[in-house]
Amino acid sequence: MLELMKKGLMAGIGVVVLTTEKVQETVRKLVEEGRITTEEGENLAQELVKTGQRQWEEVNSTIAEKTKKWSESLEIVKRKEFEDLKERVLTLEQRLAESEKGKTAS
Repeated sequence: MLELMKKGLMAGIGVVVLTTEKVQETVRKLVEEGRITTEEGENLAQELVKTGQRQWEEVNSTIAEKTKKWSESLEIVKRKEFEDLKERVLTLEQRLAESEKGKTAS
């Protein structure tokens, strides 16, 4: 599941890069056509890219928050907790076996 989320985020990063390139390409065309000045184009491109990055960060933050809440609601045992419990069970089984050996020897 984590791998799937990583792939989704990487695809999203690719979209951001692609979007940045498209913004720059579109602004360059507007400058070439004389609709805006070079300075206006640079400012517009920077503003659009910053806005896109801010929105992307907000989306990532929201996804991370929702994913955390979702995973916590599943009541899944973490590997460390599982390993600790497994070790405790093995220890108790050994102690019980030793105790039973002591009773049968008496």
